[in-house]
Amino acid sequence: MGEADTIHPDQLPLTVESLADQFAACGLAEGQTVLVHTRMSRLGWIAGGAVSVIQALLRVLGASGTLMMPTHSADNTNPANWSRPPVPERWWQIIRDHAPPYDPAVTPTRGMGKVAELFRTYPGVIRSAHPIGSFAALGANAEYLTRDHPIPEPMFGDGSPVARLYDLDGYVFLLGVDHVNNTSLHLAEYRADFPKKYVREGTALLVDGQRQWLEYDLLDYSDADFGAIGDRYEAEHAISRCRVGMAEARFMKQRPLVDYAVAWMERNRR
Repeated sequence: MGEADTIHPDQLPLTVESLADQFAACGLAEGQTVLVHTRMSRLGWIAGGAVSVIQALLRVLGASGTLMMPTHSADNTNPANWSRPPVPERWWQIIRDHAPPYDPAVTPTRGMGKVAELFRTYPGVIRSAHPIGSFAALGANAEYLTRDHPIPEPMFGDGSPVARLYDLDGYVFLLGVDHVNNTSLHLAEYRADFPKKYVREGTALLVDGQRQWLEYDLLDYSDADFGAIGDRYEAEHAISRCRVGMAEARFMKQRPLVDYAVAWMERNRR
């Protein structure tokens, strides 16, 4: 959806104030620790864009709350595995040899959207050290959430920011996206007992101050059933969806969702 598609003459622009009110109506509250996934274009036209979205989230959470977002850098990976788009095979070794190493302060996100890309540079934000699957956080629990993110694996497993959110009994806020974008379900995927596959992955990172291309086996994560899992969980637990601007939003505790998804995957994945 482009910017022109967010302009509707029969609707007013969203603002920090109106966004904060609607976030609160969804269940966001002061002191919570919340992982937010968002697609800003789905919300409608916003005065201030991504800046206003972040300011509104922080306003509701307050000084005692914590905001976390995914800041993954999927282009710092093995080019042999790329499909959206693929690159010629004769490029692969050049990319492996010359891609800059991951730097939490510099490396941009890929496919995370405008809000997450801005958030990673926001004053005071701490970003985890994983060169592919990093998270950024701001607030009271930010250091706890982002420290010692296991490299290279388990990217979304125990010890990762999503696992630490689980330990804190935090929340997930899906803002204009559905459960296909819900990274917490990858924690369930890691924990569930079913036959798993691995892919050969690679990434550029700094080791003792020197650039290194690290290759390793990565769990072949799949979100193919995330939509079905999330929808079934919401239905069985009477989770009400809400509206923010033009978008549907979903706000819920993370821990019971992950536990449900573990059991679902163990029954249904083969």
